[in-house]
Amino acid sequence: MGDARWPRIAGFRVVASWPEGGYARPPRSVPRPARLAGAAGALLILAGIAIVGVAIMSQVHAPQPAASAAGRLGPAGHGPRLQRSVPVAVEIPAIGVDSRLLHLGVNPDGTIQVPSLVTSADEAAWYKYSATPGQIGSSVIEGHVDSTAGPAVFFRLGALRPGDAIDVRLADGVTAIFRVTGVREYLKSEFPAKAIYGATDYAALRLITCGGAFDYTTGHYLSSTIVFASLISSRPATA
Repeated sequence: MGDARWPRIAGFRVVASWPEGGYARPPRSVPRPARLAGAAGALLILAGIAIVGVAIMSQVHAPQPAASAAGRLGPAGHGPRLQRSVPVAVEIPAIGVDSRLLHLGVNPDGTIQVPSLVTSADEAAWYKYSATPGQIGSSVIEGHVDSTAGPAVFFRLGALRPGDAIDVRLADGVTAIFRVTGVREYLKSEFPAKAIYGATDYAALRLITCGGAFDYTTGHYLSSTIVFASLISSRPATA
């Protein structure tokens, strides 16, 4: 498997498989570490002055990960695995998330695509060049923390704790059941790209949104909230 087939992000290989007749491969010009940290890792650069106005007026702050929730990046063992099937929806009962999943890739300039703040702030997106949920490897789902209208799909992501459940429904009808192993906050300048997109020997899931302090000067959040989870079981398709 050469580099032409397996894209590199931040200098390391993103190990994911997709059918030859499926999605096109990412452009050869993949995100540099700085761009990945600024655009993908932080996810969701918010809309400047309009967002500042909402933040000032509402004074509603998203929950931030507690130090006690840091947990682990992965499970103690390898765990189960599922065959490839693209995800269609994600449910996180502990924080009231029930969203269909968009399938997004990369922009022409090599940065990671994010859902539209105007039309899809309440929808999460699966990064389609990552593993499908349940496959061995890292599957990445992103979502906004807020928008000009207020809280968005992943507003309460920082409130998750190790042990919480994340259910991802797949196109083949199977539901992949994940358990949170850790919830952490990283400065955008220290975004752990390798831990998010790098190869794993178990079925990993990463959820990403903005977090930390809000910079009223730039209209951007200074950090990213990352949830680490691993597959523990699955529910078969129902008739």
